[in-house]
Amino acid sequence: MENIRSRLKFGNKVEAVKLRKRKSQLYSQEDERLLNDGGLMETKQRVAVFSVAFRLINCFLVQTSFVPDEYWQSLEVSHRMYTMFYSYSIILCCSNLNSVTYGYLTWEWKAGIRGFTYPLFFAFIYKILYFVNYDSVELLIWLPRIIQALFAAFADVKFFFLIRKLESRDVAQWTFFCHMCSWFSWYCCTRTLTNSMETTITCLALFYFPLPGSKTHSSKIYLTLVALAVIVRPTALIVWFPLLMYHFWQEDNKLRLITHNFIPIGALAVVISTVIDCIFYEKWTMVQFNFLKFNVFNSVADFYGSHPWHWYFTQGFAVVIGPHLPLFLHGCSLAFKRYKILLAAVVWTIVVYSLLPHKEFRFIYPVLPFCMIFCGISLANLKAWRRAAASVLLVSNLFAALYTGLIHQRGTLDVMSHLQTLCDVGSASTPPQPDVLFLMPCHSTPFYSHVHCPMKMRFLECPPDLGEEGHIDEADRFYDDPLHWLRTSFPYKSSLPTHLVLFNILEKEISVFLQGNHFVRTAEIFHTHFPEGRVGGSIFIYERH
Repeated sequence: MENIRSRLKFGNKVEAVKLRKRKSQLYSQEDERLLNDGGLMETKQRVAVFSVAFRLINCFLVQTSFVPDEYWQSLEVSHRMYTMFYSYSIILCCSNLNSVTYGYLTWEWKAGIRGFTYPLFFAFIYKILYFVNYDSVELLIWLPRIIQALFAAFADVKFFFLIRKLESRDVAQWTFFCHMCSWFSWYCCTRTLTNSMETTITCLALFYFPLPGSKTHSSKIYLTLVALAVIVRPTALIVWFPLLMYHFWQEDNKLRLITHNFIPIGALAVVISTVIDCIFYEKWTMVQFNFLKFNVFNSVADFYGSHPWHWYFTQGFAVVIGPHLPLFLHGCSLAFKRYKILLAAVVWTIVVYSLLPHKEFRFIYPVLPFCMIFCGISLANLKAWRRAAASVLLVSNLFAALYTGLIHQRGTLDVMSHLQTLCDVGSASTPPQPDVLFLMPCHSTPFYSHVHCPMKMRFLECPPDLGEEGHIDEADRFYDDPLHWLRTSFPYKSSLPTHLVLFNILEKEISVFLQGNHFVRTAEIFHTHFPEGRVGGSIFIYERH
C-alpha cells in the first residue's frame, strides 16, 4: 500500500512538474495568442493611430524644397493633366480649349522617359476637388502630400508588424523606433517624389516577401507591389533584383513561380502602364525602355552632374542613414546570417548606383527600411547602453529633421506664395497683366501647381544635349553674361516682364539693368544658410514701375 502511495505521490510530483512546464508553455502560447487576437487588434490600433498622427505632423513640418523632381515630375504634370480634363469639360459646351489649358512639361515628358501613372493619381484627386468646388491652391499643394503621408503611415504599420512576426517584441519596438526617428525618412517620405512612393511601396512589399521565418508571405501580393514600384520608378528593379533572385532560388516549384506569378504580374503591369502612357503621349511609347536608353546607354543623366564612383560609400550612404550608421554596422555583425539577403540588397543597390556617374542621396532611399532592421537589432542588444544610445539617436535626428524640414531651402516655396497673390491682379481687366521671369537655375521653384492660375510665367530652360550641334542651354547662356542676355532678350521696354525673381547673388551683376528699367525690389525671402554656386542665401522679387 505504501509503495502504491509513494508511486502515486511520485506520479503527482511528475504530473506537477509537467503542469508547471505546460503552464510555462501556456503563457508563451497566450502571449502569442494575444498578439494574434485581441492583443493584436489593440496593438494595431495604437501603432496605426501613432503612425498616422506622426506622419501628418511630419507632413506639415516639412516646408522646404529638396529637388526639382518633387514638383516637375509629379505635381506640375498632374496640374497640367487636371487643366486638360477641365478643358475637355469646357470645350464640350464652350469650344474654348486654349483659354483654360496651361502648364509646362519638361524635356523628359517630351522624350517619353517618364510615366504618367503616378501623376495621374494626383490629377484624379485634383479633378475630385474641382467637382466638389474645393480646388483651392492650398488644397492642390497640400492634399497630395497628406495622401503621401498616409501611405507612408500605412507602410510604417506594416513594417512594425513584419518585424514583430520575425523578432521579439523588444526588437520590434526598437526597430520601429529607429525607423520612425530617421531624419532622412522624415525629410523625404511625405514629399511627392517618385523615390518616396517607391520606398513606401518597397516597405509594403517587404511585408509579404518570403524572408526567413516570415509568416506573412504572399508571392502574388509582393510581386504586384514590386511591379507597381517599377511602374512608378523603373529603378525600383535595382533594389528588388537580388530579392527576386533569392525568392526564385529558394522556391521549390520554380516553373510555377515563373508561369503563375513572375510573367503574368509583370506582363500585366507593363501593359497597363503602357496603355496609360500611350493615351497621354498620344503615340506608342515604352517608357521603361526610353528611361533605360536615355539614362544608361546615352548617359543623358550625366548632364545634371556626376560624382566619383565611391561617392555613395564615402558620403551618400552616411548622409542618408545619418546617426544610425554605428548601429547599422553593429547590427550587421549581429544579424548578418539571419538577414543576409537584406544586407545583400543594400550592398547591391549601392554598388549598382555607384557605377552610374549621376548620383543623388534620394536614389538609395528605398534601402533605408532594410537598414533599420539591423539598427533595431543593435539597439535591442545594447542592454545597459540602450536608452542612452536611443536618446542620442533621437536628439541628433530631431535636429537634422527640423532644420532641413523647416529652414534649409525654403525660399523657393515661399516665393511662390508671394507670386500667387498676383493671380488676383491677373484676373482684373486693368493692364498690365502679371508677367513673371525667373532668373534662377532652371526648375529652382515649382510652377503652375503652386499658383493655380494661367498667369504668364517663364524661366531659364536647360534641356540636355540630345544630339544638337553646339548645344548650350539657355541658363548657361544667361549666366555667362547676364547683362548681355537681358539686353538682347528685351530690346524694347514693351517686352519687359512685370516681375523678376532672382537669387541675391545675381543682383549686383544686373543692377544697371534693374535701375535703367525702373525695377524696384518688393520682397526679400530667406532661402538657405549655405548658398552655393548660382544659388544664393535669399531670393529677391523685383517689380517694374
